[in-house]
Amino acid sequence: MSRSPLLRSRLFSSFHHVVAGFSTRHGGVSAPPYDTLNLGVHVGDDPTSVEENRRRFCAALDTDPAWLATARQVHGSTVRVVEGPRHVPFCDGMVTDTPGVLLAVTAADCAAVLLADPEAGVVGACHSGWRGTVRDIAVHTVNAMVDQGADASRIHAYVSPCISASAFEVGPEVAAQFDDAHVRTREEWRRPHVDLKAALADQLRSCGVADAHLDVSPRCTAEEPEDFFSYRASGGGPTGMMCGAIRLRTQ
Repeated sequence: MSRSPLLRSRLFSSFHHVVAGFSTRHGGVSAPPYDTLNLGVHVGDDPTSVEENRRRFCAALDTDPAWLATARQVHGSTVRVVEGPRHVPFCDGMVTDTPGVLLAVTAADCAAVLLADPEAGVVGACHSGWRGTVRDIAVHTVNAMVDQGADASRIHAYVSPCISASAFEVGPEVAAQFDDAHVRTREEWRRPHVDLKAALADQLRSCGVADAHLDVSPRCTAEEPEDFFSYRASGGGPTGMMCGAIRLRTQ
């Protein structure tokens, strides 16, 4: 069991001017069932606790919470260009070339995809559950970064811990929306399963992200509820949210 409040991808470790990470459920102040580092503001947790948790998360990324840019996520395909800290309505992807702005997306079984072209000085973040993946939100985020001056061949992409194929049982109507290569079946499974991580990796490759620049976390939120919040593991009951976040250093 990891007790670290923050996971970092190997991809960004060599870039001094890119700061990125994905939170776990550890290191916060929230009471059960949001224990302890819940970063979601609309899940029923005490707002004062969430505010302190966000302060701690930002501090772990050497950022003041005043620099946060967050999204009102809707499981869609809209990407916004963000020039300063703010709450962006009705989008699931954000990109910026403004140093200091911390792009943050929340998740609790969905994936947070963090992206950077360090040479161009452009970063992006998107929230991709099964609906967002079907709608190519990661591809739209890469394309929005390219519009801001990034080169897809230089983009580094991290797919955070999310629900794994072994835990992601779906109905046939959901499975039908995915390529057959991303649908898994076993004799012991009653229904098909979707490999969300493989689908996202293939989408990122399709728009020019190189394998050497791609890091897909092997960890599963639903199968590791001691370290991660998970809607699936909570049985649909109240639970907290993690955050994936990325920014360019100001100096």
